[in-house]
Amino acid sequence: MEAKGNIRKEVFARRRAATQEEIQEKSRMIYEKITALPEFLDADCFFAYMDFKKEVMTRDLIEKALEMGKTVAVPRVEGDDMVYYEIKDFSTLKSGYFGIMEPDGGKVCTREEGFLLVPGVAFDSARHRVGYGKGFYDRFLAAHPGFTTVAAAFEFQLFDAVPFEETDILPQMLVTEQKIYR
Repeated sequence: MEAKGNIRKEVFARRRAATQEEIQEKSRMIYEKITALPEFLDADCFFAYMDFKKEVMTRDLIEKALEMGKTVAVPRVEGDDMVYYEIKDFSTLKSGYFGIMEPDGGKVCTREEGFLLVPGVAFDSARHRVGYGKGFYDRFLAAHPGFTTVAAAFEFQLFDAVPFEETDILPQMLVTEQKIYR
């Protein structure tokens, strides 16, 4: 099994090689799958992330959730933690941690349940996840276990197996442009 660092390098190279049109088209296919999930449709609150450097694009998902009247929250890194802030649109976001768009203050979302979208660098079909290496999501999810967790990824981010540790928290679903893994 490849080391996490090597897997990250490989996926970053694959993301760089993908055209913007490919990213948009595959993101659209993932959007269609996620927005059709009963778990998404039934959720009152959508915890999203702001996509960065050719990750699965999340703006359309956020806009759809807002149109549906859901409470929408996105994270801001504060020290070693992530804090989710409610947003009504994208006007309150600014470049933050590593250049990722983050809320510039506002109302902290204290909900303990909802539909939470999880980013990741690489996955396997068993939903094991290689993140970016800081453990933000694993710590957040360990402290807040009541969410329906769904990872969004492109098929080129999937491996036969990825290394995992006992502290890693698996998303309940992994949605790619081709398939939903449960």
